[in-house]
Amino acid sequence: MALPAAGEAFLAARVGPGQRLADASLAQVLGTVPVSRLPAHPLVSVAAEERVRHARGQSLPDWLAMRSGEFGIFPDGVACPETAAQVRELLDWAGTHDVVVIPYGGGTSVVGHINPQASARPVLTVSLERLNQLFEIDEDSLLATFGPGANGPQVESQLRAHGYTLGHFPQSWELSTLGGWVASRSSGQQSLRYGRIEQLFAGGTLETFAGPLVIPAFPASAAGPDLRELVLGSEGRFGILSEVKVRITRLAAQEHFYAVFLPDWNQAMQAVRQLVQARVPLSMLRLSGAVETQTQLVLAGQPRPIAWLEKYLALRGAGDGKCMLTFGVTGNRVQNAASLRQARKLLKGFGGVFTGRVLGRKWAEHRFGFPYLRHSLWSAGYVVDTLETATDWSNVDNLLQQVEASLREGLAAEGERVHVFTHLSHAYGEGSSLYTTYVFRPGASYAEALARWQRLKHAASLAIVGQRGTISHQHGVGRDHAAYLPVEKGALGMAALRALSAHFDPQQQLVPGVLIEQS
Repeated sequence: MALPAAGEAFLAARVGPGQRLADASLAQVLGTVPVSRLPAHPLVSVAAEERVRHARGQSLPDWLAMRSGEFGIFPDGVACPETAAQVRELLDWAGTHDVVVIPYGGGTSVVGHINPQASARPVLTVSLERLNQLFEIDEDSLLATFGPGANGPQVESQLRAHGYTLGHFPQSWELSTLGGWVASRSSGQQSLRYGRIEQLFAGGTLETFAGPLVIPAFPASAAGPDLRELVLGSEGRFGILSEVKVRITRLAAQEHFYAVFLPDWNQAMQAVRQLVQARVPLSMLRLSGAVETQTQLVLAGQPRPIAWLEKYLALRGAGDGKCMLTFGVTGNRVQNAASLRQARKLLKGFGGVFTGRVLGRKWAEHRFGFPYLRHSLWSAGYVVDTLETATDWSNVDNLLQQVEASLREGLAAEGERVHVFTHLSHAYGEGSSLYTTYVFRPGASYAEALARWQRLKHAASLAIVGQRGTISHQHGVGRDHAAYLPVEKGALGMAALRALSAHFDPQQQLVPGVLIEQS
């Protein structure tokens, strides 16, 4: 995703001139891969490049490791099972040989789920990429059964061939997998219509060291606690998904996205709250704060049309401090017309200025592109990262201000500025998620860049858990958030998670340190 010249100048004015660090080569990294400690198995590859390509995810520390070539630890081998029986075979083999196992989906984790740690035991990464088929569709019940390694395009293309959709579109959709969505409690961009993954996950099979856990799909059940909840958000600590059943929807006849500008943050936030609490049937809502709105308009790379848009908006009362709201309507023509009428009427009461579908179409075209901007920003000498949380409406503004302040001031002691902006990405009747992006300079070395990120991440995480926010709304806990989870779950809750982990994985061979810190 290209960074326009105006965007680079914009950042230089707010953060300072970029500082480009040198990249390592693949050949350099391959030379650092040690000899595997794994015994031979026909499903396991110990090739150096295979191990390099499965050693890291996409968190900022992962990015710095991949760019610098300083990986530290590699898995001892990578297996790519093609059947549920082979997943079972690999777990049994790992149990016999005391091997640590890391389940691997699309490699998009941004919180350290898939990184091997220093261990006296050999480490096996189990990639599910070949378990990507649609096994069955129950068209009467609208249930589909998939392999867990199907990524977003594979899920949708196989369903759309039959006239259906899952409707789950996280920003990592192009690479992340169905099993990963379940394991991390993922949320898609259109969850307002289709639901988060916990509403879509109907059942399946989890292969554990204690044996297979088979969860049948019911429309509803009062037969004790819902065992799906043991799998949702378990992040690989209890087992490896080998089959996933999901609730699907028939393809909509029509879908449109719109952009509207509101005069200021307070009116915009109240408008979004009223839209969701009135249950206006929209498929997506995304509200950008004033700084994000300004940044997005600059990064659009079309200064003349944007200048005319800004003049028009100012004349209509949406000048400095304006906030852009993007929303979608999905359904048939009659449904969408009714939804649009309700939304327009409510938003006009808050001073909303509609700009039609042009900006909405632009959002849809680039909806999965933002993560790739990291490459262009890095080439220009800047580091970009994101974090997310959620809280109730009465606390949204307070939490946003606290998190942004912790980041904006996080590097002040060393004379560095941080560019920070936030949007509300998922709105609920009781509250909203907050998705914050921050841009800073890396400093003179990779070690300095990592140290700066650690200070910023820790300060923001403390602000989140100290101000009634969840440590993760959509990315999971992994290793990066594990230290903050006890604030949210409490001592008894953490003890319950440890007990479940010990039950399903008695020797603690599944991603130790993920979700639950190692004692």
